[in-house]
Amino acid sequence: MQKIKSLMTRQGLKSPQESLSDLGAIESLRVPGKEEFRELREQPSDPQAEQELINSIEQVYFSADSFDVVKYELEKLPPVLNLQELEAYRDKLKQQQAAVSKKVADLILEKQPAYVKELERVTSLQTGLQLAAVICTNGRRHLNIAKEGFTQASLGLLANQRKRQLLIGLLKSLRTIKTLEEDYPGAIQLCLECQKAASTFKHYSCISELNSKLQDTLEQIEEQLDVALSKICKNFDINHYTKVQQAYRLLGKTQTAMDQLHMHFTQAIHNTVFQVVLGYVELCAGNTDTKFQKLQYKDLCTHVTPDSYIPCLADLCKALWEVMLSYYRTMEWHEKHDNEDTASASEGNNMIGTEETNFDRGYIKKKLEHGLTRIWQDVQLKVKTYLLGTDLSIFKYDDFIFVLDIISRLMQVGEEFCGSKSEVLQESIRKQSVNYFKNYHRTRLDELRMFLENETWELCPVKSNFSILQLHEFKFMEQSRSPSVSPSKQPVSTSSKTVTLFEQYCSGGNPFEIQANHKDEETEDVLASNGYESDEQEKSAYQEYDSDSDVPEELKRDYVDEQTGDVPVKSVSRETLKSRKKSDYSLNKVNAPILTNTTLNVIRLVGKYMQMMNILKPIAFDVIHFMSQLFDYYLYAIYTFFGRNDSLESTGLGLSSSRLRTTLNRIQESLIDLEVSADPTATLTAAEERKEKVPSPHLSHLVVLTSGDTLYGLAERVVATESLVFLAEQFEFLQPHLDAVMPAVKKPFLQQFYSQTVSTASELRKPIYWIVAGKALDYEQMLLLMANVKWDVKEIMSQHNIYVDALLKEFEQFNRRLNEVSKRVRIPLPVSNILWEHCIRLANRTIVEGYANVKKCSNEGRALMQLDFQQFLMKLEKLTDIRPIPDKEFVETYIKAYYLTENDMERWIKEHREYSTKQLTNLVNVCLGSHINKKARQKLLAAIDDIDRPKR
Repeated sequence: MQKIKSLMTRQGLKSPQESLSDLGAIESLRVPGKEEFRELREQPSDPQAEQELINSIEQVYFSADSFDVVKYELEKLPPVLNLQELEAYRDKLKQQQAAVSKKVADLILEKQPAYVKELERVTSLQTGLQLAAVICTNGRRHLNIAKEGFTQASLGLLANQRKRQLLIGLLKSLRTIKTLEEDYPGAIQLCLECQKAASTFKHYSCISELNSKLQDTLEQIEEQLDVALSKICKNFDINHYTKVQQAYRLLGKTQTAMDQLHMHFTQAIHNTVFQVVLGYVELCAGNTDTKFQKLQYKDLCTHVTPDSYIPCLADLCKALWEVMLSYYRTMEWHEKHDNEDTASASEGNNMIGTEETNFDRGYIKKKLEHGLTRIWQDVQLKVKTYLLGTDLSIFKYDDFIFVLDIISRLMQVGEEFCGSKSEVLQESIRKQSVNYFKNYHRTRLDELRMFLENETWELCPVKSNFSILQLHEFKFMEQSRSPSVSPSKQPVSTSSKTVTLFEQYCSGGNPFEIQANHKDEETEDVLASNGYESDEQEKSAYQEYDSDSDVPEELKRDYVDEQTGDVPVKSVSRETLKSRKKSDYSLNKVNAPILTNTTLNVIRLVGKYMQMMNILKPIAFDVIHFMSQLFDYYLYAIYTFFGRNDSLESTGLGLSSSRLRTTLNRIQESLIDLEVSADPTATLTAAEERKEKVPSPHLSHLVVLTSGDTLYGLAERVVATESLVFLAEQFEFLQPHLDAVMPAVKKPFLQQFYSQTVSTASELRKPIYWIVAGKALDYEQMLLLMANVKWDVKEIMSQHNIYVDALLKEFEQFNRRLNEVSKRVRIPLPVSNILWEHCIRLANRTIVEGYANVKKCSNEGRALMQLDFQQFLMKLEKLTDIRPIPDKEFVETYIKAYYLTENDMERWIKEHREYSTKQLTNLVNVCLGSHINKKARQKLLAAIDDIDRPKR
């Protein structure tokens, strides 16, 4: 088409479109189509009428293309429209349009012969061009065949040889340039010699210009040296650094080089941490928005997401390690070369040069030593900013421990690097740790309350050799290392000398790479180290009763050491062992500790707390304080569930020691939230204090403590109380470890915790088992039976009273029930002894109370009392191994007091205040008439009243 247009242009012809553009006034009209042309040509026409119609068209229709015909005609309409006039005007416009269209068709048809002729010429030209293209294609094909067959090989050889010569020359030039670039001392030596020679002939203008250029070259070399020096900061290369130092020595700027080196290290720390954090922030943001690159490092750290926090911290420490390792190797290089220079200088005679060298050496040494502290301070500040940029309180425990592990390893690096205690890092991680630990501990306390309220106090089966060191949470205690050292695996050294991290990783590797790998190993060890996780495996191990020949005799005595009159129960027979049911599989394990799932959970928490404390000693006091709250709450819960009985405190038997009562009151005031709902009028301080407290737990409704058949929940009481004692024993075991990390000024708190709280755990046995003992026997029935006995007999009786037999039957029934309970839960000997002691003590006091209810009693009656009591003691000693019988003297002394004279009785009353006022009064009244008169009676009652007055 382009060729056709060019030919038409040379011939002076115009295209139909260009011809239409010459129509002037009608250019804006539509060009008729082929069918319309035919219709227009066939219509009869009057040329004069058509011309008049065209002339009648208004001039405005011949204006530019932007003319709006419709708008123009609408604006011409009169205000009042007439349909006939509008139709007549419309017909006129149609006639004008038809006349113009016909005129256009005539003009186009007049030009048509010229177009046809031109089209024929173009067609002919196209045919000729196609023929020429075929000829050219054939010619090129024949030329290629000739080139490949005859000249390509020869011409290729010549071209390659020419290229080879050019490349050889270029390679020589590049090698020369590279030699000068790498050999800074050689290049500088060459420039200095040239400059020295040029200074001799500086009066020549050309030499002066050369001298100036040499000076510029030296300045450029210094700039390149500075760039080379900056590369040392991230990847120390001994050969590279040696050349750079030689170059600076030739320039006489070794001190300047050292100043520049420290500046580069500072800049390297800043750039390194910024790039590491920026990379993670952009990665987590999912785009490469440049807005992060414009942020300050402090603001950038706040954009790190919790998921990427630990990987970013690990990479941050890895990068900073590389910088510090480069500095460490730089110092090593200077120490080594200083020794070599000192040895060579001692053999030379240039004293002036030696003094100057010594001065530079001393300056460099001091600069490097001072730089250690500066660089570590910069590292601490950068890591501190990163640590405080994210709230770690939302982290999982394992993740937070891993963060502490990394920081602990970094602090170890700092201590080896410059002997720093890393106060900046310790303070920053202490803030985060205390904040995290408060939230974590609060959640754990709430969980502990939930566990206690849902605990049914069933025995948790563990092996007889169970130790808390077998738990994963205490694995760190098996590693022999300082509490301040990171929990990561320590490198094994065959020599006695401790290998520092810089010595270990000087040739390669990174201490924080081990950190990441060790985390994966620990995660797998959680599932592999819990030996009791598989209950079925544990139970099958305990249920192997086919043979007990290898069981020591003492291990067969698994519960009570008492025996009835005829049936011994101090040991378990072979048949009994073989007939054990599935529920009592652990009974042949005498030493198996008694604990519950909740106890185990508390022990695990203690292990986790100690892990954190072990890594970060500055928060040791806070952690130990929270650990003590776990024990406090557990102890308070056991007392609340099983030992609280205000009526028993009035017995005056000292069941709860003053130390135990003080401890319970302290726990209730400091830890237990006794308020049901928040008081809106409470002060802010009170509200904050309530946040630190935990609601008092409530015993699960599944635990029944009111059934006499089960000795009022004795099995549950034993499991609960002895689990507390076991927990106290574990705290005793951990005391040396806690004492080692506790700050000296806070050690009194730890000592008080152990002396006032942990040691009182076993004291809870008395009030808890007293409740069982107080209900196990029917003491009221004994009093009724004793009230029916006639004590004013006139002759000495040889037969004891029936209340003694009834009381002994109560003890036998108690013993049987105790044996039944022991089939569910192993009853330790101290527990058994306490139960028997309580029951005997209560029985003896019931006997004294029964004797104190006697209205009349003769000497023979007192003898009968002694007979009854001796019979009771004789039978009782067959039921229990407890010696001496508790409160035996309490009964005997009361019976014998009947025979005392007036003066002796008055002294006896003042010395024996363990008896109640009622018992003493009855004693005096019964003696009236036998050997005490009324006057003596009044005197003795007055003495009793004096004793009773302070109590009131």
